[in-house]
Amino acid sequence: MSQPLIESLETLIVDLPTIRPHKLAMHTMQRQTLVILRLRCSDGIEGIGEATTIGGLAYAGESPESIKTNIDTYFAPLLVGQDASNINAAMQRIERHVRGNTFARSALDTALLDAQAKRLGLPLAELLGGRLHDGLEVAWTLASGDTDKDVEEAERMLDLRRHRHFKLKIGAGEPARDIAHVAAIKRALGDRASVRVDVNQAWSEAVALRACQQLGDAGVELIEQPIPRHDERALARVSARSPVPVMADEAIESVEDGFRLARASAAPVFALKIAKTGGPRAVLRTAAIAEAAGIGLYGGTMLEGGLGTLAAAHAFATLPKLEWHTELFGPLLLTEDILVEGPVYRDFQLLIPNAPGVGVTLDEERLAHFRRD
Repeated sequence: MSQPLIESLETLIVDLPTIRPHKLAMHTMQRQTLVILRLRCSDGIEGIGEATTIGGLAYAGESPESIKTNIDTYFAPLLVGQDASNINAAMQRIERHVRGNTFARSALDTALLDAQAKRLGLPLAELLGGRLHDGLEVAWTLASGDTDKDVEEAERMLDLRRHRHFKLKIGAGEPARDIAHVAAIKRALGDRASVRVDVNQAWSEAVALRACQQLGDAGVELIEQPIPRHDERALARVSARSPVPVMADEAIESVEDGFRLARASAAPVFALKIAKTGGPRAVLRTAAIAEAAGIGLYGGTMLEGGLGTLAAAHAFATLPKLEWHTELFGPLLLTEDILVEGPVYRDFQLLIPNAPGVGVTLDEERLAHFRRD
């Protein structure tokens, strides 16, 4: 049988409404924008992938518009006519000719994997070596900025048995006010839930050293990226003195960053994100580095829709241990999605699909409605 060839790559920008504004240190989201990649092959199989970032260029060096332009202009000519079943060769071809662009690479890696898994009749996790988990615990981010609203929201999630780990976005305000906000929420929830914080690089080293101690006193269990991503030595000093584990997130923008941070003992926990390392296969290379260094793992998100979220979930499900669980709640933040059936959340977990590929089907009507022309 002849090898299937890549016939075309099509990218669509999709704007989806969210249930509420989502406040981060660097940006407040009013909607989420996805880039959907459709990779069509000569054997009639279509692989789909997603690239999603936050706030245009507010978070990272790629925007939805640049992702689409670069896939259309640079990725597609390199790949059309290539063997669709040889993912290594296709991604190596991109590696030789394209620098950076990990979000765009992630969409491509996902689409190639989705197509090949469908071709073989396997769920994506099985193509990646086999699942060790059928479901992953998922944290929920409380990001309204209002203490009473956040407590009420957390209580509702506990009652629904949807989440029992909560992350608070802080850093945009005064540290003392942020810490008081976090402490009040932890007091209200007590031992029924864990509370973590994400500072999104907003503090200096001096502020972080003092604040980490105060957050520890308040019962916080994890502190994410308290200082700017480029200063790994400062991150290591903060990690060494903090009574609470510190997690590197923005500091990891490639597999190589993961190695560099592990070598520097910069943080005892790594956030894994397929978009920032270049896809499901690349994120597993980062995980292997962390595991070898004794670093704890957390399954992170770029607030992807259902497609990107489940692509990440398939990869994370192959890991022996995710000590800090995941935050794959992106689809729950949306009031609309573009899938026939979205991800299933039950008993505090996101369930891993058993259908071939990522396990989702695009809803053509919704896709046409929400796409940006």
